[in-house]
Amino acid sequence: MTGRDGPTRSFDHVEAWVFDLDNTLYPADCNLFAQIDRRMGEFIANAFGIPLDEAQGLRQAYYYEHGTTLAGLVRLHDVPPEDFLDYVHDIDLSAVAPCPELGAALAALPGRKFIFTNGSRKHAEAIVERLGVTGQFADIFDIHALGYIYPKPTREAYDRFVSTHDVRPRSAAMFDDLPHNLETAHAIGMTTVLVHGLTPHPEHQAMAGWTALPAHIHHRTEALPSFLAEIGAGLTVADQAKPSSPSAKQAQFCLI
Repeated sequence: MTGRDGPTRSFDHVEAWVFDLDNTLYPADCNLFAQIDRRMGEFIANAFGIPLDEAQGLRQAYYYEHGTTLAGLVRLHDVPPEDFLDYVHDIDLSAVAPCPELGAALAALPGRKFIFTNGSRKHAEAIVERLGVTGQFADIFDIHALGYIYPKPTREAYDRFVSTHDVRPRSAAMFDDLPHNLETAHAIGMTTVLVHGLTPHPEHQAMAGWTALPAHIHHRTEALPSFLAEIGAGLTVADQAKPSSPSAKQAQFCLI
């Protein structure tokens, strides 16, 4: 497992395992980003009657100014969010292959598992089905639950998530492929894991030049299933090493 130089946070305190969806639960080299990117541009071009290159410019501007393209469209143009989400997530998912290793690793983790995504529940459910990990998650906390205009990494998004599911941040681990999404997770006390992938996304490209992990990232992995399996194995060993509870007779003796 890859972590920061020097001591890294362990996972024996974690009760809630929180996963981003895209480029996190499935490998970034599936490159669904390219399809979604194109569909967002097409939606804006069709909605406003503008050329595709101009629409892509708006898409990027809204992403950087509002956290997601959708948040900008809703705030500034009152675009029906479900229309946008249905259109941009109508993509070919054949690149996402079943991953029994991920399913086994998730099942071995103690506590609750969640998906926390700026995408839609419908999209998340389709991905989960493709991966073969249906039934592993306590909930999918999606952009609808975030009111469409409070995406990660806003504090409002994290506050809504932890409040809804009674999650104690210091007993939670957050997995995400975008470093800026982990900044707020770290700030509220979560253990953070960067799932390092490579796509045309500017943040992914910038990571190629890193010589050390930022302070808000406690662990990094390029292979989520094996990383989780190693965590699960370590937690099992630690649990087995704990002293067993004294018998009733031993307990009486201890009180004498």
